[in-house]
Amino acid sequence: MAVTLTESAAKRVEDYLAKGSKGVGLRLGVKTAGCSGLAYDVDFAEEIGSNDEVFESHGVKVVVDREALQHVDGTEIDFVQDGFNQQFTFNNPQVTGECGCGESFSTTA
Repeated sequence: MAVTLTESAAKRVEDYLAKGSKGVGLRLGVKTAGCSGLAYDVDFAEEIGSNDEVFESHGVKVVVDREALQHVDGTEIDFVQDGFNQQFTFNNPQVTGECGCGESFSTTA
């Protein structure tokens, strides 16, 4: 499988990188957090490491550490704006449960 971006998410990353960031793409990871166990960790990838998998969507690289990949494989990342609120959202087929506030998730991996 892979980790993909919607056109909206790819444009958001491209716009940020065009503003002078030295990044090579978007980095997606997971960290231990919340009552369900895991939370998405999103940043701009400054480099590609030897333990990273790289996917490309709409001309933008998505960098995922191999250990995190088991929790996010198949995820589609979107960028949504609603009034003053804007955020990346995740359609992750690996999710088996989420906490009530949406802060964290769990997978079978």
